[in-house]
Amino acid sequence: MAADPTPAARARPATNTGTTGQTAWADLDHTRVRLRDIAPILSIHAMCLGVIWVGWSWVAVAVAVALYFIRMFVITAFYHRYFSHRTFRTHRAVQFAFALLGTTSAQRGPCWWAGHHREHHRHSDEEPDLHSPWWKGVLWSHTVWFLTEKGRATNWRAIPDWQKYPELVWLERNHLIGPALLITAMAILGWTLGVWAPGLGTNGWQMVVWGFAISTSVLYHGTFTINSLAHTIGSQRFKTGDDSRNNWWLALITLGEGWHNNHHEYPGTVRQGFYWWEFDPAYWILKVMSWFGLVWDLRPVPASVYERAEHAKAERAAGVGRQRQRSRGAA
Repeated sequence: MAADPTPAARARPATNTGTTGQTAWADLDHTRVRLRDIAPILSIHAMCLGVIWVGWSWVAVAVAVALYFIRMFVITAFYHRYFSHRTFRTHRAVQFAFALLGTTSAQRGPCWWAGHHREHHRHSDEEPDLHSPWWKGVLWSHTVWFLTEKGRATNWRAIPDWQKYPELVWLERNHLIGPALLITAMAILGWTLGVWAPGLGTNGWQMVVWGFAISTSVLYHGTFTINSLAHTIGSQRFKTGDDSRNNWWLALITLGEGWHNNHHEYPGTVRQGFYWWEFDPAYWILKVMSWFGLVWDLRPVPASVYERAEHAKAERAAGVGRQRQRSRGAA
């Protein structure tokens, strides 16, 4: 069974704000940090200190790096490009598999993620945008915003398309199963390698620290840079009316999400890098998956968007030319 988006949902994010549970979404507080919500993310970071006692091994570091990139792909390709913007289609089983895999990143479920992201596009860099750097600064947009009452809540009315899937609703309400499964898997892997391949120098505790805590903490901040740095550092190809930027080195650490100004110009395409030289491996992997029928109907960049890009390029070139003429005249 295919998860088939409507044309409107493919092109633009949902725009209704609605309610979450019995409390009106607009009435939830988004200015004060709730101390009880700091504990989960702080505890994962604190687990990283375990490296003092468990040490490191090449296999543990390799697992941590692999899990970073695997889960970054899931966040980039599925949580963002699929669940938030529906830029391609897939089977229901694949949809759930990647939703479950995404929960191992400890960034809650796809419904929470998509609901907030759709609100971000609706109010980009305006006060309702919970993670805009202009409002309360880079640190707020990077980490603090989701520690508020509104930041922690799932905006169900913004994701009516996903509410019809009971398995996704169940996963959202039980999203801690992902981190629990990953911790368990790392402990078993480390114990197994310690027993059957002692020469690798690893064990269960070491693998939990590296494979879960360190990898997840780095993944957090890699993901969060798009909320903070991709709205402060970089270039703007398009005049989108917000502070979104294109930044090639953010694209490197997020598998293509750094082309954020491109994305804000046209969020309805599966591509973030609009040109072949713009590093976007998440799109390349999705393209390969489409050859095997796992995903399909990948939405391209429309010709009109490329026309706007060429027009913007010509305007910049003309502006540089005028600036040089003024400089020569002043000399």
